[in-house]
Amino acid sequence: MNRTSFAPRARLLGGTALVLMTAMSAFAQDTGTSKIISLDPIEVRYKDPVGEAADRATAAYVADAEVERARMGDLKDLFAGIASVSVGGAIPVAQKIFVNGVDMLNLTIALDGALQNNRAFHHVSANAFDPGVLKFVRADPGIAAADTGPNAVAGAVIMETVDAEDILEEGDTFGGVLRLSYGDNGETFGRSLTLAGRSENGFEILAYAKSATGEDYEDGSGNTVAGTGAELQSRLLKLGYESLEGHRVEFSGQQIKDDGARPYRANIGAVIGGRPVPATRVYDTKRSSYSLRYENTNDLGMWDPEVVLGYSESDIRVPDPYASVGVSSTWSAKVQNTFHLSGTNTVTAGLDYYRKTSEYSDPTWGPFDESVNNLGLFAQARLEPTSKWAVSAGLRYDWQDFTGIGGYEAAPKGASGNASVTYHVTDAFSLRAGYSNVFGGIQLEDNYVFTPSWDYSGLRSARARNMNVGFDWQTDALTFGGEFFLTEIDNARGSDGNFDFESMGYNLGATYDWIDGFVRLTYSNSDVTVNGAATGSYEVQDLGAPLGQVIALDVQHHLAAANLLIGGSLDVALDYDDTANTSDLGLEGYQVVNVFAEYSPPRLPALTLRASINNLFDEDFADRATYGADYSSIVALKEPGRTFVLEAIARF
Repeated sequence: MNRTSFAPRARLLGGTALVLMTAMSAFAQDTGTSKIISLDPIEVRYKDPVGEAADRATAAYVADAEVERARMGDLKDLFAGIASVSVGGAIPVAQKIFVNGVDMLNLTIALDGALQNNRAFHHVSANAFDPGVLKFVRADPGIAAADTGPNAVAGAVIMETVDAEDILEEGDTFGGVLRLSYGDNGETFGRSLTLAGRSENGFEILAYAKSATGEDYEDGSGNTVAGTGAELQSRLLKLGYESLEGHRVEFSGQQIKDDGARPYRANIGAVIGGRPVPATRVYDTKRSSYSLRYENTNDLGMWDPEVVLGYSESDIRVPDPYASVGVSSTWSAKVQNTFHLSGTNTVTAGLDYYRKTSEYSDPTWGPFDESVNNLGLFAQARLEPTSKWAVSAGLRYDWQDFTGIGGYEAAPKGASGNASVTYHVTDAFSLRAGYSNVFGGIQLEDNYVFTPSWDYSGLRSARARNMNVGFDWQTDALTFGGEFFLTEIDNARGSDGNFDFESMGYNLGATYDWIDGFVRLTYSNSDVTVNGAATGSYEVQDLGAPLGQVIALDVQHHLAAANLLIGGSLDVALDYDDTANTSDLGLEGYQVVNVFAEYSPPRLPALTLRASINNLFDEDFADRATYGADYSSIVALKEPGRTFVLEAIARF
């Protein structure tokens, strides 16, 4: 792409945006200056009803500012400030989440309470999420509470989408947000519109649409990366009703489509040698998620129920050359009640159910399918026996029915337990520890590798053990903490049999805030092994990724006199050579600098203009969590080189 085209396109975008925003600002109240959104994840923790519980002590919360800046971006932008959560894959269709080095296939993933289907073609992402619709994101590394969901063998990622009240000012019945963005590298044009309304009798509605289109981008060396042009469409509809007594019913429906030309193997830039294949092919992908939820927002006594029904689906079609169709789906349900024993002591108990199916077909092969039903009973107690102690403990029991290709059947079952404790040595310093032993059952396999010749006789039910030991120190301005973690998964399923997997390491984090700004530094060091040996990204695929040392730094400062917010981030991975046991290359380190500035005109308080430079120094790199960089036979999918981005946000 010719990046010199940035200037006229940017002026056109800026001029169009200014006209639209000026007109819309007439609908906004004169609030003086726009609110500076916090980079402090502690504020998000306070929004979690059980954020102070012992089982949340190691949870990683995405800060409000990070969610806001990622709205026109992708999952990598969303988790950029958390070193222990890595996102590899470079393009949305191939992006995969790794928590403490563990692949999200081994995590419970939920959106608005609906379990997500976390199994798909291994060259694409199992789950796609649009940061533009999110308001709350939490990662539970390793230990997950019993009420988080089934098969959380190595933790969970929990997400919630925006509601009408998140868009509307107090007293307003209608409003919205319009966003426009343009990035010169790939000439990517993004636009999204959110509309929200509510009535005095408790009804509310939110509708959202987003489109991102563009051309292939260039990497840090100036080479065009084939198959990376944006072609994304996202939709969300939410309907809600809340009575005066607090009875709330909410429906959420989301769909994300990406049907552009992608690298032949979507998560790999190219394979050197082997059979000749085209540089790109079309991946027609559609991810859907639906949720129907009931809760009572006012109940704090012994009757505080929640009911969730959910459905998610991943539809991956590769029209050429095989007309392949792979569909994975999950029906889920949960019924639970929280017993509030006191203001700080609760017990949550209930049952949950899911049915997952995975199917593959093409004109000459299949159809093949696997399915699994799971029923679970659970209870989680969160207690504060004294002012110095916080304790959380939970139990689950799950029954599975698994059906494989050719009519193979199995019915594994098992118990899971978790316990976490936090001890406040002083008002500023605390110690924490946790352990879980989790029934993993039998998970569905990648449907694009289904074969009728499989022998299921050696298939085993997975079981995981997780532990962590950590500390936290917090003053008014400075917070510092860290933990050692260990995840062991026995009999993790792979297409070639069962494997024993381990991820071990430690995380550190520090934050410092001042009146007009905030800085946060996180560091993660993880090592993964398969069957007791260090391994490369091929041998550990679907289980984890060899990440080594990763560092993330975020900073922002508000120049009040200029009504300007400035900031930046640093994304670092150090050299990592432990993959040499199976692969022929080590992983080279990189340092990526991003900077931004936001301006809200005092006369147009509903308008925010943001300018960013991503990858300021044009670093040529593939994210540490991206597959294949440790093999000389693979060209890893590179991240974009230097990219200038303009954004305009209007609230009305």
